[in-house]
Amino acid sequence: MKAMRLVPLLAGMLLAGFFAVLLMRGQSETTILLVASSLLMFGASVASAWHLLGGPATLRFVAIAVPTGWVAEQLGSSYGWIFGSYTYTDVLGPALGDVPVVIPLMWFALTYGAYVIANLAVWQAPVDGAAGLRWTLALSFVTAMIVTAWDLAADPYFVFVLKAWIMEKKDGWWFGETLQGFVGWMAVSFFIVLCFRLTLRRAPIRPPLPAMRRHVLVPLGVYAGSTAYQVFLAQPVELRTVAFFAVGIPLLIACCGLARWQPQPREE
Repeated sequence: MKAMRLVPLLAGMLLAGFFAVLLMRGQSETTILLVASSLLMFGASVASAWHLLGGPATLRFVAIAVPTGWVAEQLGSSYGWIFGSYTYTDVLGPALGDVPVVIPLMWFALTYGAYVIANLAVWQAPVDGAAGLRWTLALSFVTAMIVTAWDLAADPYFVFVLKAWIMEKKDGWWFGETLQGFVGWMAVSFFIVLCFRLTLRRAPIRPPLPAMRRHVLVPLGVYAGSTAYQVFLAQPVELRTVAFFAVGIPLLIACCGLARWQPQPREE
């Protein structure tokens, strides 16, 4: 139990590292910094989830999100399925198949953070346990919308500024991006979160220790830091306004939900 009390501290340290690397990326985008920020975001999210969801539920979430993210991206980059036709460059570092290793890790970090945000917005609690089927479907859809909202500004930046991947078609309706990519983000995010939520019916969430408000700041911080980065650096500049409202609104609602949440008291 003493070791588990250190998990929130580890998550906070990883989040602080994530913020530091984001600041360095603002000065110079390099492959090393991109990989480092992705790994720190993943590590902070895993540590946070371990505390809020418990080890077994976290491992299930990771086991669903990471392979699903890789398969979806591999099908996209190899066959043009789901997201449209594109090819990854070496900007994002080492790859497994055609997909940079950090991409599937980001799928977990983003879906986990959106899962917490959706719960706070709807239930005014970061974790909701096993809900009924209708709520499971509805909340999975809300979570997918939050993930896709984050991508509205991120995707064009990765394509046209970082050149992390090359799109076959660059004449789409969304600043050169095709809408198929965002449909893919919705579909994959929905599938990941739906599968995870369905596992809660037989294996409910069992956090090792009761959580407090400060323990929920990591997933919110990951989204807030990434959104702030987009607000200041997204290209074209119109996307900075999009990022502010598209992710800022659910973040603000989640913060209001967090303020109203009544965590179980415990001595620390």
